[in-house]
Amino acid sequence: MANMAQAIRMALHYSEDHLGVGNIFGQDVGAPLGGVFTATQGLKTAWNTPLDERGIIGMATGIGLAGERCVAEIQFCDYIFNTIDLLKVAGNTHWVSNGQYNMPIVVMTPVGAGIRGSIYHSHSLESWASRLPGWKVVMPSNPLDAYGLMLSAVEDPNPVLYLKPKALMRIKGEKLIPGEPESEKELKAMIDAPIGDRTKWKPKWPELEKYTVPIGKAEITRAGDQITVVTCGRHVLMCNQVADQLKSEGTSVEVIDLRSIYPYDWPCIRESIRKTGRVLFVNEETEVTNFAEHLSYRVVQELFYELLAKPRVLAGLNVPGIGLHNNLEEASVPQVADILRNIREILLEVP
Repeated sequence: MANMAQAIRMALHYSEDHLGVGNIFGQDVGAPLGGVFTATQGLKTAWNTPLDERGIIGMATGIGLAGERCVAEIQFCDYIFNTIDLLKVAGNTHWVSNGQYNMPIVVMTPVGAGIRGSIYHSHSLESWASRLPGWKVVMPSNPLDAYGLMLSAVEDPNPVLYLKPKALMRIKGEKLIPGEPESEKELKAMIDAPIGDRTKWKPKWPELEKYTVPIGKAEITRAGDQITVVTCGRHVLMCNQVADQLKSEGTSVEVIDLRSIYPYDWPCIRESIRKTGRVLFVNEETEVTNFAEHLSYRVVQELFYELLAKPRVLAGLNVPGIGLHNNLEEASVPQVADILRNIREILLEVP
């Protein structure tokens, strides 16, 4: 099975050949590195830019205004903040032009903790991104969704922020990408560049097929009827683990993988909470002005009389940064034990 980096790479290759992507660019995106996580390795339209985030977003916006499709990368989301004004312009272009100009661009960037990146490589972005009008925002939790969401993002006429969880880039999937060889070793030999001299290396791409994940459509990864857990990115794996543990103890937990931060799948969330009466939102953004606070507010506004317990948000601590030491990082963002404790506490609340 492909890991997430390989899945993104294959999706970009498919997009080059079939969806009209003519430029894939960013710092170290082209040869020989192919991106920090090798997600752009071997792609024929990938090229390196200077270390200039504003230049990267400006270039992408210009390509979009010309009606061309491109995928731009900001090497880590920690360095995207000096482009917020440009992202805002790209997001409102379709609206201010009265629909005359689309903006068919994808900006991808790695997000979150989990790689011991300390204060400069551990930020999250989903809450910031949700406040950029005109942008769609997606975050996969597994390689198949990473492939499908990328193809949907490329085809979308709107600008799409594609958030790659850093901690999941080397995690293998459980389902094959259409056209992917069954042998992991075979796939690696085909599309992973060798260590050392790569000047003569070229990938041998498998015969990939089109597979899309609709933007705005969540997925229930664990079915249950006692409590709903809404999450995204790497915390989907943690929440699934907790749900499996509690199932063995006789507790039924429903886990929803948002997949899209915006637009989000409110009907899926609403129907699940109507069934369970309880909800926990889990992500690693800082707890103040967290996107999940909006979801919690909407739950209270629309489902107040159907709740058996107050909604709860489990998020990253509101600290200026994440420390390098393992203990500091793990204490800063939700871990399995935190999710387990919060679920048990919510289930003990009496309506």
